[in-house]
Amino acid sequence: MVDADAPSAVADEPGEADSVAYFAGGCFWGVEHYMEQMPGVVSVESGYMGGHVKSPTYEQVTAHTSGHLEAVAVRFDSSKVSYEAVAKLFFEIHDPTQADGQGPDLGSQYLSAVFYTDAEQKKTTEGLIERLRERGFEVVTQLHQADEFWLAEDYHQDYYARNGKTPYCHTRVPRFGD
Repeated sequence: MVDADAPSAVADEPGEADSVAYFAGGCFWGVEHYMEQMPGVVSVESGYMGGHVKSPTYEQVTAHTSGHLEAVAVRFDSSKVSYEAVAKLFFEIHDPTQADGQGPDLGSQYLSAVFYTDAEQKKTTEGLIERLRERGFEVVTQLHQADEFWLAEDYHQDYYARNGKTPYCHTRVPRFGD
């Protein structure tokens, strides 16, 4: 389970996280990398969500025995950034039209999903998906009620920052036309 008092992943972004959003968009390393750069985001943690196994391991997730997706918990200061802006970034840093994973990472653990925490997040996400569909995108992103978020192993946290690498499955693509 996520520790609400976890240290900030963005050192230059002071603030208090009062909101959380959960996204699965392929390999959690890339989603984490881009979300951490957004002003108003206080911390991003890689983990697992949506399955039936308690405290899943990476091995269980990649073996497809847990039902979980690689996901991130994005804690943000809602006085600095809205849920809509965070969710919009999510749709721009992964391909919400790819049904079998992200880029070269294929498999059920890499599916695109938003795990909403309340009716407002669900409504906002549905609106963003509708906007994308109106622009011709065949969005396959799944919507699920958020359930328990399981923190991934330490070696998955801040992977790109610790290893001096950049994402290979994710790149930002403006999809909303604004």
